[in-house]
Amino acid sequence: MNSESLSTVEAFLLGGVAACGAVTFSNPAEVAKTRLQLQGELAKDGGVRVYQNTFDTLIKTARNEGIGGIQRGLGPAYMYQILVNGARLGFYEPMRQGLNYAAGIPASQQNFPISVVTGAATGAIGAALGSPMFLIKARMQAYSPALPVGTQHYYKNSVHALTLIVGEEGPRGLLRGVNAAILRTAAGSSVQVPTYVWAKRQFIERGILPADSFWTFLASSSVSGLVALAAMQPTDTVLTRMYNQPTKMLPNGKHVGVLYKNPIDALIKILKTEGPLGWYKGSFAHFLRFTPHSIMTLTFYDLITGFYVRHLHDD
Repeated sequence: MNSESLSTVEAFLLGGVAACGAVTFSNPAEVAKTRLQLQGELAKDGGVRVYQNTFDTLIKTARNEGIGGIQRGLGPAYMYQILVNGARLGFYEPMRQGLNYAAGIPASQQNFPISVVTGAATGAIGAALGSPMFLIKARMQAYSPALPVGTQHYYKNSVHALTLIVGEEGPRGLLRGVNAAILRTAAGSSVQVPTYVWAKRQFIERGILPADSFWTFLASSSVSGLVALAAMQPTDTVLTRMYNQPTKMLPNGKHVGVLYKNPIDALIKILKTEGPLGWYKGSFAHFLRFTPHSIMTLTFYDLITGFYVRHLHDD
């Protein structure tokens, strides 16, 4: 019995648990990435550099804000990971097998185009489900009482954030930036899971690494993480900025972003004012967050599902 024998609900929950374990370790790098992406926002001269680099950001944050500072947004990060990775990992196999069946391909066969479509689709579903939590997480991570960058939003916790956002902007406020979230996650998911499956199969079939080995999981998820990171960095910067931007109310009562209308508008404005490197602000911090996070999520998922199937499934 393997992970393909799990129900969608089981795979969803186990995928969420695996991702929560990973984000506990990767969240500090996410805080650094968020602040670096917001630094010098739409400033042609680069603006004031509060943080010099990833490590400078982590050091200054820890020194001024303590452990709570480098773990800002961890609560909504857990909820986001359960929703996003639960969907990506839980829905991936059922959807892939369903598309294989529709195309007349055996369920066990890995068809690359179908895998890419499935990865993008499940990523988009997860992004839509988790977008409100990512919105709260990004704003909480951007907030600093000592060295602020970007628009500052102070929330005591996730419940306080939900209450304020809905009170000020209505329920639609929680969907702010969801289009950018879907674009970002689809870009990463379209290659992350398919690349992981492909790499793992290559390592095993070529006799490089044994099946069900920790090192096989680690090597496969490393390859997957690097490919996904390259695919999603520009949209990740756009996402952070769209979530964190200030809003204004129009005469018709609708709240809109002050700086960016949509993801394409954000990409263009960043390019015009900050140059192409503006898209890649915080990319090293993103690497430090995303690659280990991807490795840990997929590795934990294989280990957890393996344990569950061997010891708890059908008990």
